[in-house]
Amino acid sequence: MWEMKEIRELKEGRYVNVDDEPCKIIKITTSKPGKHGSAKANIDAVSIFTGAKKSIVGPVSTKVQVPMIDKRKGQVLSISGSEALVMDLETFEQIPIEINPDHEQPVEEGVELLYIVAMGRYKIM
Repeated sequence: MWEMKEIRELKEGRYVNVDDEPCKIIKITTSKPGKHGSAKANIDAVSIFTGAKKSIVGPVSTKVQVPMIDKRKGQVLSISGSEALVMDLETFEQIPIEINPDHEQPVEEGVELLYIVAMGRYKIM
């Protein structure tokens, strides 16, 4: 799920869709409007799920997709290989989530953790 916003409404630290990938905005630079055109914006962002750098360049009046990011709490029920079975603490839904190899803290059974949901995909924080 997402909503549409103009580039001028975006801020650093927020999220934007780039090539159907939810990304966190790192830097926004804008130029002044010129004699023959409107102001332009350059947005640098990093993918939430892959860590790939992406960018958008266009007029500040251009509409872009902004993903709905949902942060939730869950408890790890079991771990098999590089996948953890996480139970949402509000809905009690069980969700298999891939464990990132570069995750800072070790993911263990019985531990409560934060995870995010964006565009039908899940990631452990």
